[in-house]
Amino acid sequence: MKALDIEAVQAFVLVADLRSFTRAAEALDGTQSAVSLRIKRLEDGLGRRLLERTPRRVRLSAEGDAFLPFARNLLAAHSGALDAFAAPRRRLVVGLSHHIVGAELPLLLRRVKQAEPDVVMEVRISTSRELLEAFDRGTLDAVLVLRHDSRRLDGEVLFEEPFGWMAAPDFVHRSGEPLPLATQAEPCSVRQMAVTALAQGGVPWSEVFVGGGILTVGAAVSAGLAVAALGRRVAPAGTIEVGPVLGLPPLPARDVVLHAGVSDAPARRALKSLSDAMRATAGGLMR
Repeated sequence: MKALDIEAVQAFVLVADLRSFTRAAEALDGTQSAVSLRIKRLEDGLGRRLLERTPRRVRLSAEGDAFLPFARNLLAAHSGALDAFAAPRRRLVVGLSHHIVGAELPLLLRRVKQAEPDVVMEVRISTSRELLEAFDRGTLDAVLVLRHDSRRLDGEVLFEEPFGWMAAPDFVHRSGEPLPLATQAEPCSVRQMAVTALAQGGVPWSEVFVGGGILTVGAAVSAGLAVAALGRRVAPAGTIEVGPVLGLPPLPARDVVLHAGVSDAPARRALKSLSDAMRATAGGLMR
């Protein structure tokens, strides 16, 4: 009976999730060549080609797609075996701005759990302003938020989040009427960004829906009620960018910033895994 190298299996799952040998190497604190060697060793042992590689992309082969769920189960069982003698788990309380998380949240959480199974992550989703206030009070270990303005320039910039005027494909705006707008209640920096852009562009608008979070605003957009300024990465599935068609002013991109106040190695590794996964979703790499 063949024995599988657990490190090689871990490397395979990381590449499958991140769609990148480079990002998998970063997550493992290793080199791309070491990751490639582990996966080649796994493929040679199984007698199957698991990944299709080209200069521009990495994707699963049919055999790799079939093997992936079993590889995940193997890593989970391995982690469970090690947990038999584990010390008390580290609880990491993280705040995420609701403007930067969407349907990919389960993949982000799975990625962190795979990387640091002994860390219990407690996630709170709210506005960037409220999360920063909680972080400054010391009630959150770390936050991932949208940068509000130039008054606070600390934190690690992970990537730029592009915003667009999003609407349902069947949304119709009658010429000459104010633009129907779905927003969040004040104070909201994205709401302010949107109304400022419309004012500067001389575009009349009417607030037709006010949501209590990005999920409700996205629902109003999907229902065809209005247009909303949303991050393109987390906009509801099926919605489209209508800014150029309607002649709306372009929206600026916003920095996604990590503020962290942790010093222990497990928490730092968990945050690095979360940050890497967030960057991967921004680049369209996660599955």
